[in-house]
Amino acid sequence: MAAKGALVKAEIRSAELAGLTVKYRLPALGDALPLIVLLHGWTGDEDSMWVFADKLPQQAILAAPRGLYPSPFGGYGWYPHEARSWPPLSAFEPAMERIWILLKNELFARADIEQVRLVGFSQGAALAYSLALTQPDRIERVGGLSGFVPDGVKEAAAPGRLNGLPIFVTHGARDDLVPVERARAGVELLQWAGAQVSYCEDDVGHKLSAACFRSLKHFMV
Repeated sequence: MAAKGALVKAEIRSAELAGLTVKYRLPALGDALPLIVLLHGWTGDEDSMWVFADKLPQQAILAAPRGLYPSPFGGYGWYPHEARSWPPLSAFEPAMERIWILLKNELFARADIEQVRLVGFSQGAALAYSLALTQPDRIERVGGLSGFVPDGVKEAAAPGRLNGLPIFVTHGARDDLVPVERARAGVELLQWAGAQVSYCEDDVGHKLSAACFRSLKHFMV
């Protein structure tokens, strides 16, 4: 039996919801809970982002959906493999629609789905930025890890659209999959759209450094 006042550790489960395979964690108690959506990168799946789970608030609902499109290299992605390397915002529309349907599921009834937090890695970061740009009033903050801002943002959004939205961007200076120049340009675009951006760059490849990992933990609290 847990000691009086001790935090009951939430169970991690999987389900098929809104046509998506989803791994999720529900705290035992509480209402209007923060909801953090974990969005994996290309060739990832619903298991890929759980390396971050212990660094995120324990009294939050976590949901990690599997991407819509199988990758020819294994795993899944959020837009078709045939699309060009740097897709436009519109390429993520099917995934965005499915995510919002998912979050209406009764399983997340104890969450505040009007104040969603997003953590995305690589292609998942691009999806997170897309969700924020299309429905900014529903997003509370975004962590974009080793990712990129989709093409066409200036055509799809207006200056100030993100209206002070906190966004944490982290990137490796030696990233050989998403060049760091792309990340730096993305920071400028997010700031143009009105986001309050914190940027952490370190001398690593396509991953988080220990220092940026610690900053992400602080940002998501």
